[in-house]
Amino acid sequence: MDTDDLGQRVAEDVAGGGGLEGLRRLSGVIEALEERRTELVEELRRGREATWEEIGRACGMTRQGATRRWAGRLRARSFGVAADAYQHGRPGYPRALIGSAVPREARRVLDLGAGTGKSTALLVDAGLDVVAVEPDEGMRARLAATVPKAAVRAGSAERIPLPDASVDAVVVAQAWHWFDPVVAVPEIARVLVPGGTLALVWNVRDESEPWAAALGVLMHRAKPPRIDTRPVLPAPFGAPERLEIGWEHVTTRAGIVDMVASRSYVIALPEQERVRLLADVEQLLATHPDLAGREEIALPYVTRCTRVRLG
Repeated sequence: MDTDDLGQRVAEDVAGGGGLEGLRRLSGVIEALEERRTELVEELRRGREATWEEIGRACGMTRQGATRRWAGRLRARSFGVAADAYQHGRPGYPRALIGSAVPREARRVLDLGAGTGKSTALLVDAGLDVVAVEPDEGMRARLAATVPKAAVRAGSAERIPLPDASVDAVVVAQAWHWFDPVVAVPEIARVLVPGGTLALVWNVRDESEPWAAALGVLMHRAKPPRIDTRPVLPAPFGAPERLEIGWEHVTTRAGIVDMVASRSYVIALPEQERVRLLADVEQLLATHPDLAGREEIALPYVTRCTRVRLG
């Protein structure tokens, strides 16, 4: 049977008698099929079994179209294989962030795209009732073990597993750039109470230190994606409030190597390039005059927070 005929037959069977119920069933099946198609693309790319051009042809797209559709999502889903490096190497967040990210009157908070719990732990320690939502199974398992007081849920910014108006605030730390804002903005607005807040947070390395600048040069060899850490959000959210906090993350040489290894663009490198990059990072840390003989290393950061209120 021709694939077009098969698709038409399946669509008619699922839609049944039509109407809103038929539309609901058809939408659910389309979503499940799209998820399975993404899984197949991920399997083909991870195993180097197909090029983007071949995948595009199989999906009735150009190579550029296939890359735009899936490349970013596949990078976002790569973190689970480096969950241990992520937990060990990535910095947490300064305690001063709480007062800016979450209003004083907030009680129930959603940590969306929570990863291994770097921001979740800060929210829980502040005495908040925290729901942590994370799509990656490997990251989610580490999150549940690291922050057992949080309610951990499988889900994404595009499909939040919470009822309407169920949280006072949403915090997105180091994850907004992975979301589809067209879908995520109304979904976040749905779960917020009227007047609730959304805080978008990023840790940005402060490369005013010469050795940190040298580290940045090495990391940029892997061509990291450009991230807008001062985003503007559309309605129904209001004008942004912005804050920057300078601080230092005290770590070790191994911690910095793991920080680099946990970057999505480093995870995606061919094995030889990834190994060479990490070896060069280790060499820098061992030989730079500002770091020689140090057991602990203070890596400077600026935490940027953009907070908006639901209008």
